[in-house]
Amino acid sequence: MTFRLPRHPRPARSSLRPPTFTGGLHDARTATAVGRWLGVAFAICFATGLVSHYLQHPPDWLADHLPTRPSWGYRLTQGLHVATGLAAIVLLLVKLWAVYPRLFMWPPVRSVRHALERLSVALLVASAVFQLLTGLLNIVEWYPWPFSFVPVHFAVAWIVAGSILLHIAVKAPEIAAHWGRSSPGTLELPVESAVDRRSLLLGTGAAVGVVTLTTVGQSFTPLKTFDLLAPRHPDHGPQGLPVNRTAAAAGVSERGLRTWRLEVAGPRPYALALDDLLAMPRSAVRLPIACVEGWSVAADWAGVRVRDLVERAGGRPGRDAVRVTSLEVSGSYRVMDMGAEYVEDPLTLLALGLNGRPLSLDHGFPARIIAPNRPGVLQTKWVHRLEVL
Repeated sequence: MTFRLPRHPRPARSSLRPPTFTGGLHDARTATAVGRWLGVAFAICFATGLVSHYLQHPPDWLADHLPTRPSWGYRLTQGLHVATGLAAIVLLLVKLWAVYPRLFMWPPVRSVRHALERLSVALLVASAVFQLLTGLLNIVEWYPWPFSFVPVHFAVAWIVAGSILLHIAVKAPEIAAHWGRSSPGTLELPVESAVDRRSLLLGTGAAVGVVTLTTVGQSFTPLKTFDLLAPRHPDHGPQGLPVNRTAAAAGVSERGLRTWRLEVAGPRPYALALDDLLAMPRSAVRLPIACVEGWSVAADWAGVRVRDLVERAGGRPGRDAVRVTSLEVSGSYRVMDMGAEYVEDPLTLLALGLNGRPLSLDHGFPARIIAPNRPGVLQTKWVHRLEVL
């Protein structure tokens, strides 16, 4: 008697196959719908970012012609910049979720045109993620990188804008085909599906609304009650205003201010002690202070008009710019140039008081600049020298 071992079928040769995605939400229609919102957010972010950059770092030909009105202009544009940037984070995550199966397309490159298309998408995704991530870390004032944030953020903004335009140009036929509510080629979802495209879009809109509601109160003060996730609250800080850079961080102390005098350099230079400034005609204005990190709040300021100080030194308001120097030991904005339009504006003050009291040390005692439609980093604190240029 002979025994035969049972035969087992030979294992099939293994083949490397990309994963398949059958979910109806990973389609061009969903990507196009989210992409519309994301495009609007990036457009607003880019436009308001240009305003912020050129107000902070104007070219020479523009420096004396920057508008000072409306006085709340920078507060509005920078608030929009940060709010749309935060909303864009949510939208970008949903957009990437909708399109990520295309990373596993096989073959990965089908033609030269397809290779260029994928490279352009890679550039767009990398630059957009970098821009939003660094912007988010900037508003919480955490800089874990060796480069200067402002010039890099500005340069990458142009890369993002160019990448978006290139992406739209390449994908124009597909975007047009899936733009409407009922477009040919749109993948229909099964009836039994618990999560459909409309639910995803409604959920995305709700997430954007929650992020906006819980952060925009730092600049839009009627909603400050809901300001739960923003790094600043408009009412928290000495004299009712937040403080980004304290006197201790700037290396300024009360002891070092005992012999403080304001130097005003010009054709007729002079110096003033604090009592001399307090004896001059005073002006009171209500102006917002708006920071590049997105928070802003209006306050009552009292002080001496910069134009009066410039005229006394022999300067010409409306024609001469002013260089302002702080007592800060170091810092990118320790020395600030102020164009002729700001010097001439009667709302531009060398402020000595805030909300009915003398300036606190953290708010720039004994004197600081407050001017309309101007970034907070240029509202120089601890001023000790004005120079007519």
